[in-house]
Amino acid sequence: MALNIISNFAANVAHRNLVRSDMDLTDSLSKLSSGTRVVSAKDDAASMAIGSRLMSETSALRQAQVNAGQAVSMLQVADGAMGRTHDILMRMKSLAVQAGSGQLSGTERGMLDTEYQQLVSEIERLANDTEFNGNQLVNGAIVVDRASATDFEVVDGVQDIVFKGAHSTATDMSISYNTAGSFTISDGTTAFDGTIPSGAHDGSTMNTGTVVTLTNTGTANTIDLVLNTAFDVDATKAQGTLDLSGSSTQSFTFKVGTGTSPTADEIVVTLNSVSASALGLATTNVTSKAQSDAASVAITRAVDTLNNARANLGASQNRLEFASANIATTLENTEAARSSLLDLDVASEMSRFTSRQILVQAGVAMLAQANQQPQALLKLLQ
Repeated sequence: MALNIISNFAANVAHRNLVRSDMDLTDSLSKLSSGTRVVSAKDDAASMAIGSRLMSETSALRQAQVNAGQAVSMLQVADGAMGRTHDILMRMKSLAVQAGSGQLSGTERGMLDTEYQQLVSEIERLANDTEFNGNQLVNGAIVVDRASATDFEVVDGVQDIVFKGAHSTATDMSISYNTAGSFTISDGTTAFDGTIPSGAHDGSTMNTGTVVTLTNTGTANTIDLVLNTAFDVDATKAQGTLDLSGSSTQSFTFKVGTGTSPTADEIVVTLNSVSASALGLATTNVTSKAQSDAASVAITRAVDTLNNARANLGASQNRLEFASANIATTLENTEAARSSLLDLDVASEMSRFTSRQILVQAGVAMLAQANQQPQALLKLLQ
């Protein structure tokens, strides 16, 4: 090759190789600093696509595992209430058998009935008071149809109506509101009243989620109204009707999968009511031998009902625990698959990084040498 000072071919070659080595070094640095083998789609588009889906799966599985754990906790709360109810039934059975014996007079039976009725009330209270995150578990459910209550729909500001306690569903209820901020819900015999909190009784300050609790002095049962900002506190509402339907069970649906197959990813758990009325004990007493014998029979049936409810709950709890264990295994295997596709082999990449670092250093040195070659031609001009 001719010697010239116009074009430095050797320097161009050294520069080109140096640029390539520097790019490889930068790419290696990005992988080492991020800990992933696929930094961008150009590294491995197929692995990036599969890995991204697997990352989504693992994220969903982690949440499903949390859901299953919380579901088990919820069922444990319900089972605890049923266990205490069983203890109460044992005491009630003893009282019924005692009151049915002939050596007692009506006076002693009246004393026993005082405790008996208190225990019936405690069973009812336990059923109404057992909840998890605001969800009542063992008192059944009431469904409200507000189709005919045109002034109390969601668009008018009443977001939800929640019945708490043992409300009768035999008769529909009427609901009304006046400009004093007071609600009344009545079945014609029993009325529940409540007033919007004074701090929220202003259309400019009403907050979504404002709760108005309606009560009745004769019962511990309550009704909660959840209002939103659409509710006009200054306008009287025309009376509406609440069509109620009830059940002795309460169903909960738990998401224990990734959501790709909604029905297969869900476990539905049905909890039976264990209130005094659901167990057939609400009207029992031990004031006479005949009533005591009837109460004893009713308690035996209640124990069987309660045991069936606990058996169903236990079966659901075991199923959820198996589901949680399966999620843990699936999560482990999915994470391993994702890791094999995307995670970086640090030792191997560090070897490549060292090699590229040496190439960059050599390229810099050779470019310096190539830039020295044209200077040798100056000696020919001397």
